[in-house]
Amino acid sequence: MSAPLAERLRPQSLDEFIGQKHLVGKGAVLRRMIDSGRIPSIIFWGPPGVGKTTLAHIIANTVNAPFYKLSAINSGVKDVREVIEKAKSNRFFNNAAPILFIDEIHRFSKSQQDSLLHAVETGTVTLIGATTENPSFEVIRPLLSRCQVYVLKSLEKKDLEVLLHRALMEDLILKEREIDVQETDALFRFSGGDARKLLNILELAIQASGDDKVVITDKMVTERLQENPAAYDKGGEMHYDIISAFIKSIRGSDPDAAIYWLARMVAGGEDPKFIARRLVISAAEDIGLANPNALLLANACFDTLQKIGWPEGRIVLAETTIYLAASPKSNSAYLAIDAAIAKAEQTGNLPVPLHLRNAPTALMKELDYGKEYKYAHDYENNFVNQEYLPKELKNSRFWDPQRNPAEAKMHELMKKLWGDKK
Repeated sequence: MSAPLAERLRPQSLDEFIGQKHLVGKGAVLRRMIDSGRIPSIIFWGPPGVGKTTLAHIIANTVNAPFYKLSAINSGVKDVREVIEKAKSNRFFNNAAPILFIDEIHRFSKSQQDSLLHAVETGTVTLIGATTENPSFEVIRPLLSRCQVYVLKSLEKKDLEVLLHRALMEDLILKEREIDVQETDALFRFSGGDARKLLNILELAIQASGDDKVVITDKMVTERLQENPAAYDKGGEMHYDIISAFIKSIRGSDPDAAIYWLARMVAGGEDPKFIARRLVISAAEDIGLANPNALLLANACFDTLQKIGWPEGRIVLAETTIYLAASPKSNSAYLAIDAAIAKAEQTGNLPVPLHLRNAPTALMKELDYGKEYKYAHDYENNFVNQEYLPKELKNSRFWDPQRNPAEAKMHELMKKLWGDKK
């Protein structure tokens, strides 16, 4: 039995690699490192099927380094230590450090990640981790600080076209078949920028055809996928479409639609932490100051999932989803921070007014740091009218309260304190 098409077409060199030109194109940062033979520890962050594992293999081949691979799903601290010991024995003077590739490193526990630290720090191994999750959340800070993080992007249509052409023209099995690709919209749409998914769908469509000549159309691809629902995996287009529908249903205050899309993700085996993280974001972005308790509940949901696990965690996700969908909505905080960032970028590093600066030394006091600052708690109602912005931004407004009871109350207090300034 032959290997799957995706494995048969796996690139063996950077010249064969498709996509990620910002990293491995001529003159790009990672390309220069690989060509120089000096590779730091790296974390590749990006969606499935964009070349994270392939790049790790290519790097090892190019620098002629021993290559060890672990999957975070079925490896423990003992496995990590065993591989590190093997790497030590394979480390020779002036040779490139052995490469330890860890797939789905975000699934490693803190203790498992801790077990890597010394080997990475001392150069015993060069770590290459692959993750579909934001490493800022999933990788411990000491390990993250010792790695370069590179973001890989979903393949663009032009990349998928190149890959499709290569499969039909260069694969030893497919080039012997008579294959007529008349339409590609469904192939590319269902692949969702995932090279492996595109090749799996192509192979499925060809295998399902009993004719000597295979004619690939959008209708044919759609029908084949409907007959084989496993072809939709949580890492492909459906993953992104369903989470989008989920968040938009919460934003649109439709708890029934939101709970339906949640059910689709639960049934499809989606990572509960991924869902919980998006709920936290939605609570801040979409509910915001209209109901600040939403963010507290979303955070509690995230913490509770860590404690009780699955399948009971689905109930916690359901409670939070319904609460957020049924809550009043406001994006005033989201708009305020974006407006403030835009102003900060436009105006540059404006100096902090002297009266707002701390004065821990005598010299700073002589330079009038903190002079004339008025301590709000010394005044009636714990408020005193003074300027807190740089003089160039005097009276600027970034937060515009929206029409909901919670923000109306906040606005009323601001008007009472500041008058027309707020």
